[in-house]
Amino acid sequence: MLNIPTQSFPAPSSQQRVAPSGQSGRNKVALKPGHSLMDWIRFSKSGKDLTGLRGRLIEVTQEELQKHNTRDDCWTCIRDMVYNVTPYMDYHPGGEEELMKAAGRDGTDLFDQVHRWVNYESMLKECLVGRMATKATTAVKAIIPPPPPTGLAPPTSVALPPEKDSRPRYDWFQTDVTVHLVVYTKRKIPKSGCTIVDLEARVLRMEVLLGKMSYMIHLCLADEVEGSVAVHTANSVGKIQVSIRKQAKGKWASLGQPLEFHNTLLRKKDRAVFYRDCVLVSKTEVNHNTYVFRLQLPRGTVMHVPVGKHVYLKALIQDTEVVRPYTPVDQNLTGPSQHSLQESDLYLMIKVYPDGVFTPHLNTLHIGDHISVSSPEGTFSLRPLRDATNLYLLAAGTGFTPMARLIHQALQDIDTIRITKLLFFNRREEDILWRCELDELAANNERFQVEYVLSEPSESWTGRKGRVDESMLNEFLIRPDGSKCYVCVCGPTAFTELTTGLLKQLSFHEEELHAFQG
Repeated sequence: MLNIPTQSFPAPSSQQRVAPSGQSGRNKVALKPGHSLMDWIRFSKSGKDLTGLRGRLIEVTQEELQKHNTRDDCWTCIRDMVYNVTPYMDYHPGGEEELMKAAGRDGTDLFDQVHRWVNYESMLKECLVGRMATKATTAVKAIIPPPPPTGLAPPTSVALPPEKDSRPRYDWFQTDVTVHLVVYTKRKIPKSGCTIVDLEARVLRMEVLLGKMSYMIHLCLADEVEGSVAVHTANSVGKIQVSIRKQAKGKWASLGQPLEFHNTLLRKKDRAVFYRDCVLVSKTEVNHNTYVFRLQLPRGTVMHVPVGKHVYLKALIQDTEVVRPYTPVDQNLTGPSQHSLQESDLYLMIKVYPDGVFTPHLNTLHIGDHISVSSPEGTFSLRPLRDATNLYLLAAGTGFTPMARLIHQALQDIDTIRITKLLFFNRREEDILWRCELDELAANNERFQVEYVLSEPSESWTGRKGRVDESMLNEFLIRPDGSKCYVCVCGPTAFTELTTGLLKQLSFHEEELHAFQG
């Protein structure tokens, strides 16, 4: 019997990998009744032997793994751990075909491409067969500078060095009452915010998002500090200063001791995402099944989610870690007020599905309850919009959420966009989110137009009816001579895939499209 260390079954932790937005290539399939995620959670906790090994954990050779490659006997390996996924076949949202792609072999790369953010250790822990007999070495340790015996390490080599040394560096200075950490990114940084700071007790974690890269400062500070943090950014020169008040006056001999991944530059997708504990401070009804949940970040956290980015919420539901992505909105459609720009709260517009797993749990939270929230994620960039003259937004249901802040951004901050048009798909009139605000904005701003499409309209409905199709898009997406169009799509997976396919048939190119993946 193989002794597997307890960390192979991680409890809910502060870090978990997530997949970048826009890289999901799978199609969801219609699951049989009784085969939802909640049904799988119940089944996996039923005490049945899901591995066929009666509770034993074994060491699996490559030859043994390859034998288990059929629908009725399917093993796969993820990060050197082998799982019998046969019982999970009928519960997998991507269908049997997707799981069979990794049958009898290492499925780590396939898993990472589709849904690395899913906590498979928790979902499949009852299916664990054991560990692979041989374990490939990784280069992770090579990019972590060893901590010095005392003081603060000077800037060291980090991962993926380019030919020219354009890697960020840091410095620090102090007064008797404050300590200041300065990061020089050596490049312009977006005004929308790219710095996340978490300070808990004496542990400082600062992550700077630089396109597809992530630069991190991770320190145990030399002495006790106050809980609040101030961040000042000089965007044009790429300088970021973090200021913290000391609890006791006096000079520090050093800034502190380096912790894991301190002073490293990694690809964002290789960085384990960090979760912090947030508090539900209010819940406001939007319509009959959708609410705005206002979450307060911890006192020592500074985090602004850029337009088009999302966060992940994580909760333990029936002893299983469940994670879901949500895109923040502003307090209202006209954007943040001066007051809200100074606060650190997140507003999430979420539809509650009675037969879902995560949203019913979220709906049971009381004011003051806690939930884990990730750092910003997603591949969306505002850069293409700055060359566009016509912005078209195609949204279905709560796929409207990333469009809300995009509308404000286009109308307030991007002068080149002459017209922003939203085509908003819903089932019934009562399902339309923020309809009054959208109508008011369209009435008061000639650069914004909105049209609604209902699939189950009442007899009195006079607007567009039906579902998305080529003729509807052809009529909506006008391309005037000399214009540069950009189209954003968000909604359920089937809607997004159908719509992007139709757009390509209408000769919209990849560089003119962005599909938000939920």
